[in-house]
Amino acid sequence: MRIVEEEADESLFFLELIYEFNKDRKDEIKILYIEGNEILSMTVSSINTALKSVNESAIANLKSKI
Repeated sequence: MRIVEEEADESLFFLELIYEFNKDRKDEIKILYIEGNEILSMTVSSINTALKSVNESAIANLKSKI
């Protein structure tokens, strides 16, 4: 998931760069940027949920008698 996060972030960077050289296509680039940002947001949320789940699981195991 971290790789997905990095790639999505990098894609947004390149969309910003493309925009600088193609301002006449602002509307098309904006749509792609919004979609990319949503993908990045979902990915970060998934990572945070997974980490929270792992941390809670580790704490629960500490209470185990085994």
